[in-house]
Amino acid sequence: MGSSGSSCSSCSSPVSSIKQSWREHPASSYSLKINKFSQLENHTAFSDHKYQSRLFSSGGYNWKLIVYPRGNVNDNGSGFISMYVELDSTSLTESSPTTEVFAELRFFVYNKKENKYFTIQDVEVKRFNALNMVRGLLKVLPYETFINPENGYIFEGGQCEFGVDVIVPPPLTNWEIVSFDEKLLSSPKFSWTVKNFSGLNEYVYKSDIFTMGGRKWGLMLYPKGDTRATGKFLSVFLHLADSETLKPDEKIFIQVHVRVLNPLGSCHVEKKLNSWYEKSNWALGWCNFFSLDEIRKAYLDKEDSLKVEAEFKVVSAIKYSTSI
Repeated sequence: MGSSGSSCSSCSSPVSSIKQSWREHPASSYSLKINKFSQLENHTAFSDHKYQSRLFSSGGYNWKLIVYPRGNVNDNGSGFISMYVELDSTSLTESSPTTEVFAELRFFVYNKKENKYFTIQDVEVKRFNALNMVRGLLKVLPYETFINPENGYIFEGGQCEFGVDVIVPPPLTNWEIVSFDEKLLSSPKFSWTVKNFSGLNEYVYKSDIFTMGGRKWGLMLYPKGDTRATGKFLSVFLHLADSETLKPDEKIFIQVHVRVLNPLGSCHVEKKLNSWYEKSNWALGWCNFFSLDEIRKAYLDKEDSLKVEAEFKVVSAIKYSTSI
């Protein structure tokens, strides 16, 4: 009777985090060279079948390299070379208030035949703390593969070499936290009444400076349009106040609705601005905000005033490190 099975194109086997490779460069944290591997095996028979190196320093902490020549039986590593590193317990107390250490581990076994180092690592960074002082790999190489001189790991009468890289990332010093303030003020609107609109002769007019989202802003209005508006459209821009000086690489995101109000209370002209301000003194907006003919027909009140309104929905804020 044949066996039955099923397959699914959306299903896949879990990707192993164990990666193997070869490299010419030896271990950078610690190297353990054995003159006669058989003697190491005999020695470890009286020390829980493992050899522990002397302490070595890496990343500001002290460690030991642990090798099980015939595998860590208690970790289901029988029949393999098992390798671990152990964090020295005094490293945690001496580095108070640190209570845990993160480290990337790479284990090496020298191969004389290839004249390279067999490299194996779990690409997941390991967490060391009071409850987990020892981390490593239980199946580095099959024992029979390692012990056969023809494979190159044992050479010149029993010599071999193990090594490890313990890579401890430095503390985080560069960071930023971006927040988008959607709860600005109870009245997140700024209103500007431009009087005697029909008689305005200046090229551009600026509103009073106002504060929204912890930043100072202003509106700019071109009553006859800026140079790109061909004299037929009103131009309106929102600018950062001169006192707002952005630091290098600093930027502000805003979401604001700008309106020209109809005196009758309906049919307001509205445009939405969703943009990043990336430089000081930036002005963003619209060259062709609205037809000047339409404004003269229906958007000036009895006193020849034009009312412009900016309603802020979002203003971003960034907290960042000061290491630069």
